[in-house]
Amino acid sequence: QVQLVESGGGLVQPGGSLRLSCAASGSIFGILALAWYRQAPGNQRELVAVISGDGRTDYADSVKDRFTIATNNAKNTVYLQMNNLKPEDTAVYYCNALIHMLGTYWGQGTQVTVSS
Repeated sequence: QVQLVESGGGLVQPGGSLRLSCAASGSIFGILALAWYRQAPGNQRELVAVISGDGRTDYADSVKDRFTIATNNAKNTVYLQMNNLKPEDTAVYYCNALIHMLGTYWGQGTQVTVSS
């Protein structure tokens, strides 16, 4: 089994920054990709950013140049640095891991609210 535990959400004013963290534990050998998704009320869950096992990254157009995804050296923690936050970034943010031979796992989600 794989466990993903997110932290770092909260309330921030427009233009502010937050850093989300997601710690992976359990059978995490063979991580193919780590990603962040988000889901706002009434909307479908959408991909925000993804980092592959070889370090390649990709971002949703709406967050490019504002958000940065990265992992630690052990590649068992994934971060999402969010700068210049906008009210439309308000959502529950979910960590996601794609593990070789095991499938996809999700964290419990962390709320990010951007409001003045």
